[in-house]
Amino acid sequence: MLGVVVTLVLRLRKSFRLLGGEEVPFQNKVAFWAAIAYTICPVDLLPDPVYLDDIGVLLAALQSLNKAAERAGITAR
Repeated sequence: MLGVVVTLVLRLRKSFRLLGGEEVPFQNKVAFWAAIAYTICPVDLLPDPVYLDDIGVLLAALQSLNKAAERAGITAR
């Protein structure tokens, strides 16, 4: 689980640069922020000791954001 969290944090750091760019579609940015809100929100699909739903939603949003950036011709560094 620690490995997943470290990977997630590294991907988050790289993806924050994409949020300020005009090239990335607005809906991908909204999906990312919605995933952040879901991760922080106390209401979950699974009980809080199991963070798989939070991590899954956040990873899906990150993947969507990164694919939209690649289509736009930019990459997260």
